[in-house]
Amino acid sequence: MTASADRKEPMSRSAVMRRVRSKDTRPELIVRRLLFAQGYRYRLHRPDLPGRPDIVFPSRKKIVFVNGCFWHGHNCQRGGRQPKTNVEYWRNKIKRNIERDRKIRKELKSAGWSIITIWECEIKDQVKLLTRLFDFLGKAGSRAKSYQIDLYPA
Repeated sequence: MTASADRKEPMSRSAVMRRVRSKDTRPELIVRRLLFAQGYRYRLHRPDLPGRPDIVFPSRKKIVFVNGCFWHGHNCQRGGRQPKTNVEYWRNKIKRNIERDRKIRKELKSAGWSIITIWECEIKDQVKLLTRLFDFLGKAGSRAKSYQIDLYPA
């Protein structure tokens, strides 16, 4: 088997790839629940904005992207993993994702939006995550309550 050969049959690989979500991912849902519980209200995946941002705060002109470390080339342990098969394809795919993300961020910033990216690996430390979000977003609405999400429910 060559380095670029896939271990799965094409139909099987296609089925696996179809299950990869672009929105409503587990990390995104966790961030959304935390924000909502703190009283923040937002819009999701606005099609009129470049890149259809994950979480949008129109009145604040702020955007939160929740990115998977592997898919968006984060420099953490998970993002630094190299695929074992079809290596060249995946390197190019991730490189294109990074370039697309850069272009989208530039367009949004030039339109006056402030942007924060939450990485999948940052979701585990909810206190640190909320602190980062509070610093970025400012004061929340009046419905805030103490809330913590079980990342690994039974």
